[in-house]
Amino acid sequence: MKILVAVKRVIDYNVKARVKADNSDVDLTNVKMAINPFCEIAVEEAVRLKEKGVASEIVAVSIGPKACQEQIRTALALGADRGIQIETEASPNSLSVAKLLKAVVDEEKPDLVLLGKQSIDSDNNQTGQMLAALAGYPQGTFASEVNVEDGSAKVTREIDGGLQTVELKLPAIVTTDLRLNEPRYASLPNIMKAKRKPLAVKTPAELGVEISSTLTTVKVEPPAERQGGIKVGSVEELVEKLKNEAKVI
Repeated sequence: MKILVAVKRVIDYNVKARVKADNSDVDLTNVKMAINPFCEIAVEEAVRLKEKGVASEIVAVSIGPKACQEQIRTALALGADRGIQIETEASPNSLSVAKLLKAVVDEEKPDLVLLGKQSIDSDNNQTGQMLAALAGYPQGTFASEVNVEDGSAKVTREIDGGLQTVELKLPAIVTTDLRLNEPRYASLPNIMKAKRKPLAVKTPAELGVEISSTLTTVKVEPPAERQGGIKVGSVEELVEKLKNEAKVI
């Protein structure tokens, strides 16, 4: 069984993002980058399935400039067997990413595709669903538990009302949520081994996909500074302030 895992290069979640002086975009100068946390959970789940003997091969794929090979190598150090980079300097939107991943799926023919439910930079939560629609595969989103056996995957999903379990016939698409697992740290020997694992570089043109975006960034602004709270001396004073100052009651 082959698993394809998509990983995205984003600003490390521990780093506070800065906005460029002209408000055109986020400033990435000398900023630490990392695998998107939800994608890291997807890699961990794929590795656990391989350790259980369910999967035989894990392929990590990322879309972006040459720098994103760093994140592919991280996935290889965590347990993926080989990597694929789709090299582009553009910032493709969710649909373009889904089309590129669909082309890779057509070539690799994986039994299971794992993606993070969303990336922490754009927060679109669209790519997995779009990929499932393009590929015609069943999908299980927001997965908090995944069990694969007998050619199907049982996925426990986190929904507004609690949990929902769906059974998907493989091949299928699964997007991972926070409570699915806790990713491991890559050991130094595995980091060294990752440097020798195969990493293929392709272009959108080679995959027959034209990248185009219908979205234009107009302006990027940092969030407004939060004001400090105040202490009140009594319940009556609290109610008075909520009613007359905050006007929420």
